[in-house]
Amino acid sequence: MTMKAGGEAAAATGSRAEGPRDAKKPRGRTKRRAPTRTVSVGGVMIGGKNPIPIQSMTNTNTADAASTIRQIRELEDVGCDIARVAVPNIEAARALGAIKKSVGIPIVADIHFDYRLALESIRQGVDKVRINPGNIGGRDNVKQVADAARARGIPIRVGVNAGSLDRLLLEKYGGATAEALVESALSQAEMLNMCGFYDIVISIKATDVFLTVDACRLLAQKKTGIPQHIGMTEAGGPISGTVKSTIGLYELLREGIGDTLRVSLTGDPAAEVAAAKELLRTLRLGPGRSGGGGVELISCPTCGRCQIDLVRIAEEVERRVCRIKTEKPIKVAVMGCAVNGPGEAREADLGIAGGQGKALLFKRGKPQYQVAEAELVETLMRELEALL
Repeated sequence: MTMKAGGEAAAATGSRAEGPRDAKKPRGRTKRRAPTRTVSVGGVMIGGKNPIPIQSMTNTNTADAASTIRQIRELEDVGCDIARVAVPNIEAARALGAIKKSVGIPIVADIHFDYRLALESIRQGVDKVRINPGNIGGRDNVKQVADAARARGIPIRVGVNAGSLDRLLLEKYGGATAEALVESALSQAEMLNMCGFYDIVISIKATDVFLTVDACRLLAQKKTGIPQHIGMTEAGGPISGTVKSTIGLYELLREGIGDTLRVSLTGDPAAEVAAAKELLRTLRLGPGRSGGGGVELISCPTCGRCQIDLVRIAEEVERRVCRIKTEKPIKVAVMGCAVNGPGEAREADLGIAGGQGKALLFKRGKPQYQVAEAELVETLMRELEALL
């Protein structure tokens, strides 16, 4: 099938700011992203040559606008680019207007079963709707959603999950295979095209990491030009979910597949954003739209030589630095003893090496002064602010 371009490709690629330790260039371990067209989600560009936006999803009752607004603002603070909210009923859909007016990042309405919830969400001013081809209904329903989205100038994400594939596809392929997932996505995209709608993003997800990877690869091979939202679904808690997501997303990103992503975790959505930022930074793709900047924290695993409460200190520093927005790439080291501590601290832009109830502070490779344990976090954050 032939897919039309939904908008002009953006030229902005993001320039990496020079930092105090930014002499090395990226090693090119990932392939250049496959060419896709650009789709705008409330001004955040997905696809083309744009940086990869990070997404997350609230776990509040969307009808409770106050709690949902509060959580989206927390996501904004840690660097989330796009927030998705569940819309299970009309009360949730009608709350979206107040939510949209109170937050600073684009909002995506997640719709299942009832196309009328998509229509109400669009009326309330959301920046994108996500529909599932396995449960949204027939062509007439899809056309109404497409017409409403076109009138408001917002894109539609076709979200395919292995757990909700159409029965006929399951029978055709003998289960939830990569081919079944891709056919589901492209048939829905084709239906939207037949309705005259082309501003589409596709996501294909499964709980099985390698099924997800195979399906996303297969979609990329079709060369439709449609941007891909990548991630694992129902991946698990902070440990299993991070491991599964990292394996799958690494495989796809290093092959140049993926225009926006979410690390799905059971728990605090802010942890999803932190994990995604670290993944993109490690792959030297940049945390979200910043194109390469941000604060990277390294810390030792602790051992019997550690004589400060390093776990508490590292957790507090991590909690605070993840909210810092900067175009500069800055490395902060929190080390517990004198074995590797001084060496690692010297390699960082800012670091501490612990001793008995105190630590030596390093800045740009040079020792500065000793700090009492009780003052370590505040001193480190004060010095970090000076580097920004």
